[in-house]
This record gives sequence, structure tokens and C-alpha cells, in this order.
Amino acid sequence: MYLKIWETLAAEKGMIFLAGPRQAGKTTLARIIAEGFSNTLYCNWDIPDHRAALLENPAFFTALSRNDSSPPLIVFDEIHKYRDWKNYLKGVYDQFNGEYRFLVTGSGRLDLYKKGGDSLAGRYLLFHLWPFTVGELFSRNTSMDAFLANPLAISMGNGDAISSAWDKLEMLSGFPEPFLSSRPASWRRWSNGYGRQLIREDIRELSDVRSVADMETLYHLLPSRVGSPLSIPSLANDLKVSYVTVQNWLALFERFFLTFSLPTWTERISRAIQKERKVYLLDTPRIKDPAARFENMVAIELWRAVSCWNALGAGDFSLHFIKDKEHREVDFLIANEREPFLLVECKLSDEQPSKALLAMQRALGAPAVQLVRAAPGYRTLTNGNLPLLVAPAAVWCAGLPG
Repeated sequence: MYLKIWETLAAEKGMIFLAGPRQAGKTTLARIIAEGFSNTLYCNWDIPDHRAALLENPAFFTALSRNDSSPPLIVFDEIHKYRDWKNYLKGVYDQFNGEYRFLVTGSGRLDLYKKGGDSLAGRYLLFHLWPFTVGELFSRNTSMDAFLANPLAISMGNGDAISSAWDKLEMLSGFPEPFLSSRPASWRRWSNGYGRQLIREDIRELSDVRSVADMETLYHLLPSRVGSPLSIPSLANDLKVSYVTVQNWLALFERFFLTFSLPTWTERISRAIQKERKVYLLDTPRIKDPAARFENMVAIELWRAVSCWNALGAGDFSLHFIKDKEHREVDFLIANEREPFLLVECKLSDEQPSKALLAMQRALGAPAVQLVRAAPGYRTLTNGNLPLLVAPAAVWCAGLPG
């Protein structure tokens, strides 16, 4: 799936950015991509010899010994840590585009990192790599056209294996190292070091954060806030810091892929809440509340899918939640071209469609699915003349295209 995205984007541009969480598999994917080239060179800014070669000679890659006359692939890993990285890549692209292909990978949110340098607009295309999901592990090759025509289609085939993988993701996260270990103790060791390393090394190195301990405390407070709109004033009061400080730290967590957040959807919703956001973690097992953990897992499945659809040019998709002043809430809304496409509600065991889901579906006129943590099968219903599906979350998510 990620190779398909690479091939699609590389056919259009000579420079591709691959962004994603640290330890999610970007280097592995880059090596797989490189296997399709006769001539390759890998440059990692974190390796002193590689860093020195680039600083001493910005065009160092031109000395590459080639196996044939085909254009080489040059991989720049974590180059966003170089203070002048945007100007450097701009110069490299302008001078060598056509002669070389460039793959730029990084965990510092290449699409949001704005600090310094000239604009690279128009010189690259971007896609993201995410931790494992059942949609990736059990890709059913659902075509995007078929999904757009009927997002409620579902097949229960291989359901036991899919459910087992979902349980494993819930217990170990989708990050390759703990997931492939299959041991909860390995996840605990990995998770304890992961956030600390990102905050104390990557974030501290590339920002002016001074109160690292308070930032770590904020990260540890977030699991209990998943599933509800986030109150920044409450967090600021708990930490005894300013509203703006918490806001900036949350932005850094997103930039470095510790979290992602969703805005509210307000169009065609009477008395909609306007500016709240929900925050979700990439490391799901940190969340103790079962309902919040389940919602977080669905959020990751949908976030990955929407990201891939946009990268492939399938549409202009976005992910939201809905809440009104009567406290009616629907967990997710997928929109396409700013139009409601699909409502998604999460329930641990209740197979009856929620009243909020039914009300919001009537208001928006879009298909809806209620995903259940454990269910023996699925049911197709109607809400007036609108289609509604109640289905096992793992099986439905495994059918997401991309």
C-alpha cells in the first residue's frame, strides 16, 4: 500500500517526503523503495560521517559510484534536524531534479515544521507512514471507487484472525518493535522509553522548550483525556502553566507524532460546538479506559486511511467529530471536499444505534456505521431512507481501502 503511494507520487515529482512517527518503519520502507533502483545512496543526519559529508560538500552525492546510467535514488533521513534543511533541499532540487530522485524521510513532521528557510512549495509531494493497523495488516484490496460508492460494504471473511490482530494492536500498539515482539513486557519497556526519548531528545533539540519535566507530565495526563473534547484551561491549571504554553506543547506533540487531533464539524449542525478538539495517541495501550482505548484505535484506523486516500489523490478527505450544545456527540465524521461522507460511532458492546448518531445522520444525510468492539456479525438498518450499518470494528476497518 505504501509502495503504491510512493510509485504514484514519484511518477509526478522528483522529490518525495515521507513523514511519520519515529520507529514506525520509515527507514525500512526507504530501503524497500531503494531496492527498485540500481544506484542508491543513504544519508542520515544523525550519523556524524554522513552529516560531515553533507556539510563539507552539499553535492556530495554526485560522487556516487553507479552500476548503470539510470537516475540514482538519494535518501535523506532526519535532515529536518539540519538548521538550513529547507534551503538545502531547495537548492538540491533546483540543480539536480531530473538527474536524481530524492526521498526525504523524517519524524519531525516535515509537512508542519516551519522554522526558518525558504519555501519548498511545488518542489515535493508528501505522504505519511503510520504504525500498523488492521486495515494495513489485512488489506483486502478494496477499490477506492467501490468504497466511495458504498462505504458500508463488509465481509466477515477471516474474521477470527482479524479480531486476534485487533486484540494484539490494543495490547501492544501498532509500532513494529513491540507489536512483533508479541510480549506485553516488551511493550512496557518500549513505551516507557519512547515518549521520554522524543521529548527529551528530538523535541528539546528542535524547539526552545525549557520545562521538559512539565511537558512530560502533560504527555502522561493525555491518556485520561482521550474520548472527550480537550480542555486546555484544565490542563494549564493542573500543570500551573499558561494556556499558550499548553497549546504550544500540544502542537509539538502533534508535530513529532506523539498525538494527533480532530476538529469539530459544524456545518448543517444546529447549535454545534465550534472550536473544541479531541486528541488521540499513537501509542494506544497507554489508555486505560476500555471505551476510550477502543475509540482511539478506531481513530488511528480512520486517520491512516484518510491520510492514504489524500496522498493517492482520491479526494480531499478530512476527519472530524460532532458535538452540539445539547451534548449529543458522534465520534467521527469523514468528509470529502467539505461534504459529509460517512458518520462513525464507537460502542464497546451496545449494538443499538445511538440516538445521537441517528439524529446527526438525519441532519447530514450521510451513511453511518456504528462500530462495536465485540459482535458476532453485522446488521444493516435504515434511518428513514438513510443506510446504517452496525458491525464489528475490526472487520469493518480491515476493509478500508488504501
